[in-house]
Amino acid sequence: MATKTKAPPVRPADDMRGILEAQRAAFLAELPVGAAVRKDRLMRAKALLLDNRDALARAVSDDFGHRSTEQTLLTDIMASVGPLNHAAKHLERWMAREKRKLDFPLGLLGAKAWVEYQPKGVVGVVAPWNFPINLTFGPLAGVLAAGNRAMVKPSEFTPATSELLAELAAKYFDAAELAFVTGGPEVGKAFTELPFDHMIFTGATSIGRHVMRAAAENLVPLTLELGGKSPTIIGRSADLGRATDRVATGKMMNAGQICLAPDYMLVPEEQEGAIVEGLKASAARLYPTLLANPDYTSVVNGRHRERLESYLADARDKGAEVIVVNPANEDFGAQNTHKMPLHIVRKVTDDMKVMQEEIFGPVLPVVTYKRVEEAVDYVNRRDRPLGLYYFGEDAAEQRQVLDRTISGGVTVNDVIMHISSEDLPFGGVGPSGMGSYHGHDGFKTFSHAKAVYKQPKIDIAKLAGFKPPYNATTQKTLKQRLK
Repeated sequence: MATKTKAPPVRPADDMRGILEAQRAAFLAELPVGAAVRKDRLMRAKALLLDNRDALARAVSDDFGHRSTEQTLLTDIMASVGPLNHAAKHLERWMAREKRKLDFPLGLLGAKAWVEYQPKGVVGVVAPWNFPINLTFGPLAGVLAAGNRAMVKPSEFTPATSELLAELAAKYFDAAELAFVTGGPEVGKAFTELPFDHMIFTGATSIGRHVMRAAAENLVPLTLELGGKSPTIIGRSADLGRATDRVATGKMMNAGQICLAPDYMLVPEEQEGAIVEGLKASAARLYPTLLANPDYTSVVNGRHRERLESYLADARDKGAEVIVVNPANEDFGAQNTHKMPLHIVRKVTDDMKVMQEEIFGPVLPVVTYKRVEEAVDYVNRRDRPLGLYYFGEDAAEQRQVLDRTISGGVTVNDVIMHISSEDLPFGGVGPSGMGSYHGHDGFKTFSHAKAVYKQPKIDIAKLAGFKPPYNATTQKTLKQRLK
């Protein structure tokens, strides 16, 4: 393990720039960054998580008001260890030089071409609050595998987790390898204005616009992982019991506070009643009680709960039917946390906030359609989503949905699950993000693909007539190539 240089976790902008300069100097001095060094960093990141899993789970639960240890172990710790292991396993293959073909006759005359993947330098990671560990260490798997140093700005909405990660990073890493910078919006703004060699931001689209403007000032390459309204299309051929169970599971996980949570459903009009009843039954099976149920997560804070309640009030005022799925008839007004039951919203219209804003909570609007083409058009009239979900056994209809919609990723006959495959790129499109990471795609995102061409001793330019004085050979080359 490398020598650690512990520093206070909260730093003003001047100190942030100093850390960046120290990391860049260390990076340049280390080049080239070998596989053994990269694997060591990946395994130290893994050790940080595994050695401190219980403390991290407690910190996350403190920040949320309540979140089960099991969920944090599943969705934050396990979901981070997997990418770190995957990167370490495949690292040598990813780092290998890629041979490229040359136009005739260069290859025959001894010229060679290849691509080398080099680390970019220092990568800035801006992490969100909803999965504060996974959405830090998931990107870091690609960042470290690519041979970079990293600075991380965790969310101020999960202060206990952020402070603990800053303390642990200082124990497992030298500050010139990995450093955490904690603080509020002013610190975050200063962080995004730093001249990183690459930056990845995970969070709301509205904040992503500000991050993109800040990055543009320094021409910092940027990966944006945003959100949006991820639709779920239920086809007439779907198994409704299976579909509603999987939608309810995905929607209620982390109390819906997931960028890929199903944001609204598009269902055949004659099946709406059965689907709503299926959602209610599935939610009751998963969470027969809610307030004292250790498996059910709280909304992160009062501000977010008030936001969700304002969406529901707006929907009711505009004519929607709101169904509260409260199996044990518990009194949520008397609670000390911010837990919310699942709210199913029917008879929605486009002017309602639930159909305009990303929900990020246990609220699920249901929209009906007569023909699947209407559902596809409904999706296409809106911003391109981060995820799209289709349930059905009709292969032609599935192909139609895949071909006629554009989204960051798709899961068929389930929700969210495409993010769990480390060999699939994860990212958005348009307002739901730009760029992708995970696995080999993450390694490439955080690497510079450097083209290398090696000329042979023979004078190819003269042989091909490229050098003046131009002559008959030049004319012959032009005649051959201008076709």
